[in-house]
Amino acid sequence: MARRDAWLSLTPEPERELPAALAVLADGDARRERERVERLVTRGGNGAWLRYLRRALDLAEARADSHDPAVSRARSVVIDVLHNHHQLLLGLPGRAAERTRAERARLEAIDNGGAA
Repeated sequence: MARRDAWLSLTPEPERELPAALAVLADGDARRERERVERLVTRGGNGAWLRYLRRALDLAEARADSHDPAVSRARSVVIDVLHNHHQLLLGLPGRAAERTRAERARLEAIDNGGAA
């Protein structure tokens, strides 16, 4: 696997779990989110994928004050999946881990009870 494609070897949880969770957080359509992820994985590159994940974190942070149990569950899924994914990036060649340093810090702040 080429260095630029190494991100494709990571865990499949983001592709499986994020679409439904993001649909809840964005008041969107889960089918459309699944199609978006499929396009990113099959035709997109690492940069587009990382932007998608950044959007996921942005949505989770934006909905932090919600009292809706469905939103709370969706936030938890997004945070757990992103935390795991970004930790796995640390073991890959290339700059993905460096490019997600700020997101890892944001996730760490959430894990430590910080604002988000």
